[in-house]
Amino acid sequence: MLVIIILVVPAALTGIAAAEPDYSIAYTVTVGDDGTALWHVEYRTLLLTDTDVTDFEAYAGDLPEIYLPRFRELMEHSAAQAAVATGRHMEITGVTGDTVIQESPTGRYGVVVYTALWDGFTRLDTTVTIGDAFTGGLYLEKDNMLVIRYPEGYTVARAEPEPDDSRDGLAWYGPRSFGAGEPRVVLEQPAFPLFPAAAGLVLVMAAVVAGGALSRRRRKNTPEPPDPSPLTTVEQISLDDRIVQLLGSQGGEMFQSEIVRMTGLPRSTVSTVLNGLHSRGMIIKVKKGRENLIRLSPGTPPDAER
Repeated sequence: MLVIIILVVPAALTGIAAAEPDYSIAYTVTVGDDGTALWHVEYRTLLLTDTDVTDFEAYAGDLPEIYLPRFRELMEHSAAQAAVATGRHMEITGVTGDTVIQESPTGRYGVVVYTALWDGFTRLDTTVTIGDAFTGGLYLEKDNMLVIRYPEGYTVARAEPEPDDSRDGLAWYGPRSFGAGEPRVVLEQPAFPLFPAAAGLVLVMAAVVAGGALSRRRRKNTPEPPDPSPLTTVEQISLDDRIVQLLGSQGGEMFQSEIVRMTGLPRSTVSTVLNGLHSRGMIIKVKKGRENLIRLSPGTPPDAER
């Protein structure tokens, strides 16, 4: 897909590139927490002569009627292919294009910027997964760059292949080839929201201290509850079925805390059932920070015989 988009600008500026192939392309994909991605494609070429400037200005004049519609068509075609491959609804909106001549200490540059909003670009679940829309793989030429930026409050659980830089988003530099579905990035949110104001944090800490003191006073007069009775064989089988069916209805994976919340069962009971399913190879436990991500093992249908 990126190879196609690359051709939108250089093909129109062949005269400039031929004079001096000093150009670069930067792709910045800013991902939202709603599945959207704002694409920002910037082409920068060195304008060495007055003829280069004239050619660039001619390109800028043709951009609204010729080159911007081509860019829109290419983005829509890429989104349509990705929608078929992923099964998600995708749509391209907010397509814009602009040009400017910039003066810098290193010379005079012609800059072309295309933008487009891609709805449905990422897969939303308990995590945000980026990459499955890159159905045909990508290729970055020399001096080109791809940057993926993600929403504030998210952390990168996995990035494949490893980025070359991560200071201002995840960055990969050309020349580089990516396989189908790459780069693949998995984002996670913190288990608990962060309080932006120090006063809020003070109040929370005060509540924790007060709650702990009250709890200690209550424990002096209240006997500890007994350990829950072990599950009978019939109860174990029933809960096995219930949790496996719940996992199947949620795409095959859930965090353990979500299973507790959705079933309404005690945490200790859910833990016991999951340990049994894990020992029989019916689920896989993946440690994610302080939580366990529970996945159905391959070949375990939600209505399998137990």
